[in-house]
Amino acid sequence: MLESKLPQIGTTIFTVMSKMAADHGAINLSQGFPGFDCYPFLKDLVSEYMDTGHNQYAPMSGVEDLKNRLVEKTNIVHGIQLNAEEEITVVSGATEALYAAVTAVVRNGDEVILLEPAYDSYAPAVVLNGGVPVYVSLNLPDFSVDWEKVKAAITDKTRLIMVNTPHNPCGYVWTQEDLNTLADLIKDREIYVVSDEVYEHITFDGKKHLSLMTHPLLRERTFVCCSFGKTFHITGWKLGYCLAPKDLTTEFRKIHQFLTFSSCTPMQYALAEYMAEPSRYIYLNDFYQKKRDFFCKGLKNTPFKFTPAQGSFFQLVSYGHLSNESDYDLAIRMTKEIGVASIPVSVFYHDQKDHKLLRFCFAKSEEVLLQALELLSRPIF
Repeated sequence: MLESKLPQIGTTIFTVMSKMAADHGAINLSQGFPGFDCYPFLKDLVSEYMDTGHNQYAPMSGVEDLKNRLVEKTNIVHGIQLNAEEEITVVSGATEALYAAVTAVVRNGDEVILLEPAYDSYAPAVVLNGGVPVYVSLNLPDFSVDWEKVKAAITDKTRLIMVNTPHNPCGYVWTQEDLNTLADLIKDREIYVVSDEVYEHITFDGKKHLSLMTHPLLRERTFVCCSFGKTFHITGWKLGYCLAPKDLTTEFRKIHQFLTFSSCTPMQYALAEYMAEPSRYIYLNDFYQKKRDFFCKGLKNTPFKFTPAQGSFFQLVSYGHLSNESDYDLAIRMTKEIGVASIPVSVFYHDQKDHKLLRFCFAKSEEVLLQALELLSRPIF
């Protein structure tokens, strides 16, 4: 009988809840994908490039036009000039970028610090590469980083720290103090960083996303993993990219070339042309802030408590003042009985720590959000 490399891992909660939503005809605010299509012009561009013969393998590191566009974007947004050939790699989704970055760094017995709640792909990537996850809980209720706990978790075996800003599922956005403190902790050690920044353009209330590459020391130690899918409403295209200094990119590409080798060619050309207009990503925060504000306004008519998310397209709600029911059981029951699917936040903890929180995705049309809010205002407890 085949011995599992991930014996504790089953089907992801996102698949489970999306299937349950479909089975019960519930509104799916669980899995993190937009409930609306990308702009028609972007689809037209894909068709155009397919029709003009761009249908064979792309270069392993990505189409040159797209990498050059990312150089432009990084300069516009962060004031940083990258080298397209040496520091940018286009990949088949940010999840691949995360896995390739972990694989490039982690060896058997290396310790990797994970800040919980953490996205569910982090720990498996560490374990599959022989690493040892070391879990550090974020502060409640704002999910900021407890840097004293991080400092205490660092040992001579610490090889990597995985971070996420804006944070999924909590929406916390890192500050300059966070970047400075992390840099101070690792400056005298050979510790690297994988930074999940897929929600880089989705921050609210004037908060600015500070990529880890904006800090001089962190830039030399960090793999920044990003997503075209989250930015341009095309999660099904599975396209992302990794930004890293030359020496880290060299090792990253050694892994990438044997995972997927290259990513969808016509879509890369289409994105390169589409991104020629920077407003298509610069003002994404305005688009999503309207949705967050609309959803939060409606939540005031429900029994849940909440603090508006600082970033991402997720909103957490608390129900501990109403019930001791587990978040997993409540999420299941609400899907079946109320007709709205969510994600229980305990699944983002290795020990299923239950703080009585649910995560809703508000990247949906106002019509769908309004329907969901009406259902959520009905008696639940």
